[in-house]
Amino acid sequence: MADLTLLGEQVAATLPPGSVLEAFVARSAELTIRIRRDSVRTVMAILRADPRFAFEQCMDICGVDWPERAERFDVVWNLLSLTHNHRIRVVTTTDADNPVPSVTAIWPTAGWFEREAWDMYGIAFEGNVDLRRILTDYGFQGHPLRKDFPLTGHVEVRYDPERREVIYEPVKLQQDFRNFDFLSPWEGMTTLPGDEKVHLNRIAPPPASLLEKPEAEKLP
Repeated sequence: MADLTLLGEQVAATLPPGSVLEAFVARSAELTIRIRRDSVRTVMAILRADPRFAFEQCMDICGVDWPERAERFDVVWNLLSLTHNHRIRVVTTTDADNPVPSVTAIWPTAGWFEREAWDMYGIAFEGNVDLRRILTDYGFQGHPLRKDFPLTGHVEVRYDPERREVIYEPVKLQQDFRNFDFLSPWEGMTTLPGDEKVHLNRIAPPPASLLEKPEAEKLP
């Protein structure tokens, strides 16, 4: 933990003044820094290029939704340095209206992660020229990892044999599926298939005479 604390202090001292809001070690094993949204590109470029840090790989970009906050989203970058064998988590905040600077010019693979964050949370990235959905369909409505996204979604997709095409319709939950039985079929069954022969037609025990030892085997 001491090494991570020292690394966090070194990172905070190297980055431009005011760009780092907080640096701490979470769960005794994860170095985390919180930065200003308008400092994202500057901070990431330094973390990538400075040989003391050398975070060559952007392993993931994800979001966290806090609907009660004004800036409801945490945007999280997980970076890895193969040179120094250490990791760092960089966090900033935003909302649905303010885009976050894209880091695709620093790590080209970040484009896929930014598309996923846009698809799942609706987090926009300024400078990403290919910000399209990547996990849901292009006609999908809403962002499914937002905590206020309805559990049944907005629309459903089906193939219409008469029109011979895939169509979108408002979600219609059939009455038969409104009541769910969460009991496991294995826990709810008193007998399993085939057990009825054992429970209903038990084999009678052999006669006592067959259980007795022959005279020759009896002890004197």
